[in-house]
Amino acid sequence: MKKIAIIFAGGIGQRMGAEIPKQFLKVQGKEIIVHTLELFESNEKIDYIYIACVKDYVDYLESLVSKYGITKVKRVFPGGDTGQDSIFIGLSEVKKDYDNAVVLIHDGVRPLVSKETINECVDSVERHGSAITVTPCFETPVMSMDGVKVTKMPERKIMYTAQAPQCFYLDDIYKMHLKERKTNPKYEGIVDSCGLMFKNGINCHLVNGNRGNIKVTTAEDYCTLLGNYASIDYSQLLELKKQNHSN
Repeated sequence: MKKIAIIFAGGIGQRMGAEIPKQFLKVQGKEIIVHTLELFESNEKIDYIYIACVKDYVDYLESLVSKYGITKVKRVFPGGDTGQDSIFIGLSEVKKDYDNAVVLIHDGVRPLVSKETINECVDSVERHGSAITVTPCFETPVMSMDGVKVTKMPERKIMYTAQAPQCFYLDDIYKMHLKERKTNPKYEGIVDSCGLMFKNGINCHLVNGNRGNIKVTTAEDYCTLLGNYASIDYSQLLELKKQNHSN
């Protein structure tokens, strides 16, 4: 069975406030979306990549795919009005080619997911039928029903933050989208694939992710991403120095 990454990069980045969609901002001289695509390109478990993109940037993204030699991209197509719309369009595109597959749904602006997390997600779908990448909640969680005062304080040890990829068998997630669109075509109250499945009575399996796997939404996130990449470079430099000293 094929393993397919569906990357949704259809947002225009209103909260970022940049002149171009956030997925095309550069880190280390390379677009964020390219960094993301390269993670799946280099992973031996991934067969193909499908990308839902901002309509006006499809040609540009295709040129980047060609420029950086990302050979696993099978199709780039316009996304929808919302993230869930873009995911549904992506699933529909995959459906044109395959009756079923393992699909890894991932944000185009989440370029630091580890190889190990991607591999564990694939394995989890094959064992359990689903995989939701999460990290433990390290801050103290509070709930507020009115946004003014604390209503409840859940135990931190049972709280997690959902990330991506969020992974399923194509048939399972596609059917849930079709069902939801009949009564809730705008996906009101649905923020991700995990929420869609849970709403329909499916308990998804957790996979531990890496904490640095942030989603770039705001200018502050972009600064954090720049820092994370700088940290990666610095750690690699230290490792190189250790090797040189040992020779």
